[in-house]
Amino acid sequence: MTVLVTGGAGYIGGHMVLALLDAGEEVVVLDDLSTGFRWAIPDGVPFFAGDFGNAVLVESILQSHKIKSIAHFGAKIIVPESVTDPLLYYLNNTAKARSLLECAIRNKIEHFIFSSTAAVYGEPKQNPVTEDMLLAPINPYGRSKLMVEWMLEDTARAYGLSYVALRYFNVAGADPQGRWGQSTPQATHLIKVAVQAALGHRKGMDVFGTDYPTADGTCIRDYIQVTDLAHAHLQALDYLRGGGASLTCNCGYGRGSSVFEVVDVVKKISGVDFEVRIAGRRAGDPAALVASAGRIREVLHWTPQFDNLETIVQQAFDWERRLHNR
Repeated sequence: MTVLVTGGAGYIGGHMVLALLDAGEEVVVLDDLSTGFRWAIPDGVPFFAGDFGNAVLVESILQSHKIKSIAHFGAKIIVPESVTDPLLYYLNNTAKARSLLECAIRNKIEHFIFSSTAAVYGEPKQNPVTEDMLLAPINPYGRSKLMVEWMLEDTARAYGLSYVALRYFNVAGADPQGRWGQSTPQATHLIKVAVQAALGHRKGMDVFGTDYPTADGTCIRDYIQVTDLAHAHLQALDYLRGGGASLTCNCGYGRGSSVFEVVDVVKKISGVDFEVRIAGRRAGDPAALVASAGRIREVLHWTPQFDNLETIVQQAFDWERRLHNR
């Protein structure tokens, strides 16, 4: 039962490809390489360079490779960019996802796994955040993803498609075997930025806002290791194949770390006291986002293996050095 992975040359999608291959699954990758890398695709995996919104291309892939399941990772994910260019996000994340869903229905795809986000919660009134709390995204990125969740819910009801939507909190780290990691040069992920600063690949780093209502004034996030996240997708696929009903789950560990706490861990792991500059808040950033992870553990039987910030930072540090040497 072949799985199509959209965005499979990117950071999270690439780890899903590795997890599927490790589990003995047949995989096909579709990626436009706007932020992904062709060299990230393992040898022997069928790869198509193109847009997941291209219905002609998608249908040809679904039919020629007898796809039964889709894991959809293709998306734009930079919150400040979504604020300044919202129509780009509604086109890429929402409108093109509708096209992909239509292709899935026409070709009788059985299972759909969607890469959603904790940004659908906006500024939650309490943490940890449960899946049944108010959905009130405060930026176009979160809204663009929530719209896809709505489409999935309606599509499943109308056509019988089974899906799992996984709401990611902050994804970090790298493959423990060193096969893949965050490779976009100008990525905005905090841990990658801090690691690049420690390695001298950028001149220090900025902390965006120190006046939030948190213990040290900086934003708090729930950092989930990327291989643990990929395994959550495998669990979701097994769940759907076993006849499980459509489901939405948070993906996080249930505790948060502040920006300053992350910076301190990077300095400890690297042994480098790099420059940290204080800047103003970024548009669209909530003060704190921490997952309630009870549902994913109970329903999908997900057990994380890398729930440790120092481990995550060490993986990111090792991958960044490997990437630079490449």
